[in-house]
Amino acid sequence: MIARAAEKKIKTLLSGFPVVTITGPRQSGKTTLAKAIFPDKPYVSLEDPDVRFSAKDDPRSFLERFPQGGILDEIQRCPELLSYLQTRVDASGETGLFLLTASQQFGLMSQVSQSLAGRTACLELLPFSIQELTNAEELPVDADHLMLKGSYPPVYDRKLTANTWYQSYVMTYVERDVRQILKIQELETFQIFLRVSVPEEQLTS
Repeated sequence: MIARAAEKKIKTLLSGFPVVTITGPRQSGKTTLAKAIFPDKPYVSLEDPDVRFSAKDDPRSFLERFPQGGILDEIQRCPELLSYLQTRVDASGETGLFLLTASQQFGLMSQVSQSLAGRTACLELLPFSIQELTNAEELPVDADHLMLKGSYPPVYDRKLTANTWYQSYVMTYVERDVRQILKIQELETFQIFLRVSVPEEQLTS
């Protein structure tokens, strides 16, 4: 795992807040970082339909499964939990209880601000920075290669070309998440907007 500069800051925030919310694009490393910070606390993903149903059906009982806190991944999938989480952390009075991650920020942050005002710190986690890649000796050889490869963690963790991974990323992220949030109708036009004018042979190199 490439060390993230945000880890130290999040640990500091957890010493003063009961909840820290990590936002950012999908596949930017939020879950990996949360698990590294809370290795001994329980983890649940609200992308899992069974977990999400349980959380929506009985939020209070769901949170009782985490007496010492834990990681609630993709909290935007169940914003109903936020109000109950407020009650939970207020009753405890402890800091450093929960790490929340969220990929969709558009509507979520207003809900977080309303439900967890003063109880959560928010931090945006982007893909690897140049300094993080340099420290890990993973920085591409020049600016052209860096622009083509990008800095999303899976491109460095898996044996995939950047082109292969980004094609899948666009399909899953743009066609599902962005269309759902923004109600994009002209998807082809939006995909053209996302493309960089680079020859295909360079993208796959």
